[in-house]
Amino acid sequence: MSWIEAVVLGLVQGLTEFLPISSSAHLRVVGEAAGWGDPGAAFTAITQIGTEAAVLLYFRRDITRIVGTWVRALGNRSLRSDPDARMGWLIIVGSLPIVVLGLLFQDRIETTFRDLRIVAIALVVFSLVLYRADRVGTKKRELDQLTVGHGVAFGFAQALALVPGVSRSGGTITAGLFLGYSRAAAARYSFLLAVPAVLGSGFFQAYEALTGGVAGESVAWGPTVLATVLAFGVGLAVIAWLLRYLDRGSFTPFVVYRVLLGLLILALVGTGVLAPR
Repeated sequence: MSWIEAVVLGLVQGLTEFLPISSSAHLRVVGEAAGWGDPGAAFTAITQIGTEAAVLLYFRRDITRIVGTWVRALGNRSLRSDPDARMGWLIIVGSLPIVVLGLLFQDRIETTFRDLRIVAIALVVFSLVLYRADRVGTKKRELDQLTVGHGVAFGFAQALALVPGVSRSGGTITAGLFLGYSRAAAARYSFLLAVPAVLGSGFFQAYEALTGGVAGESVAWGPTVLATVLAFGVGLAVIAWLLRYLDRGSFTPFVVYRVLLGLLILALVGTGVLAPR
């Protein structure tokens, strides 16, 4: 990987990680369209450490409060009903599906699932699901009404993002809308829920790369670190913008974009302009 590739892909990662349009799909497509090939699942996971660092910084007060209360509640029964302690447990419970499924399907995630035809179909299909959720969801629930069952549902929706094209934020936000949560509440929980899963995946892939256990493309460490830093800076700005946007805007523009991109990818693959694998 060249330094130019790292700059472009780092910017793409930062711009697309938190929008419901699938950062992994964009990294896959941009790399192929530019003639660089697939940057690889390991590169994708490691650069996501940068965007999750942006989450840690943006929500630092919330995260510090949640973690601190959860730890204190382990030894203090009176704190176990505290909303922050409950949120800590709900994030842990919601993270289990993606951890289990990620380990079970690791090889396919790094290879088979990155087929551009699968990416394109996922972009189109899940955009329609998001559109439906945004239309029928009551948008009346807030995070203080989050239950264990809903946390698990969010978790399974997040796990769908193991397939590039689904979108981690898109999947969890869609689940939240179907469950009746407001757009902002669903997005906020999506960001918090992603922290342990994405950081765990990123550091695991970094370890695999260092020990030679990565399937697919190997990791070029210098450019990958640069891309991760760029993803952090851009991702921080995108979080702030998206949360402001969701106070008044719908997901329709993202749905239209996803459908058009998915159809374009299918057309380019069908005509031989892009290689599916």
